[in-house]
Amino acid sequence: MYFMSPDERNPKTLFGAVTARTFWGEKMLLSLIDLPAQAVVPLHSHPHEQAGILLEGELTFTVGDETRTLQPGDMWIIPGGVEHTVTVGDQPAKALDIFSPVREDYRY
Repeated sequence: MYFMSPDERNPKTLFGAVTARTFWGEKMLLSLIDLPAQAVVPLHSHPHEQAGILLEGELTFTVGDETRTLQPGDMWIIPGGVEHTVTVGDQPAKALDIFSPVREDYRY
């Protein structure tokens, strides 16, 4: 299957009310993330490399010891094993994360 729609995929709960719709190939996984206003993604790490772009809303993102407030269009690249956390602003946010290799825990 070459083409997919987020509407065709049920959301997976990640952290509290933060949900994702995921799509994967052989070596990478796309995760369309919906984050409610003021949600917090707790400090965590994983062995996967992670890249992303903020599509809507505002995020305060901490990666390692660096914190930035991100606006739509801002991007991030996080090496595997680096701790990171996110706090959502006063409005809901939407982001696209890309993981390599595929996160088996995000496949469903």
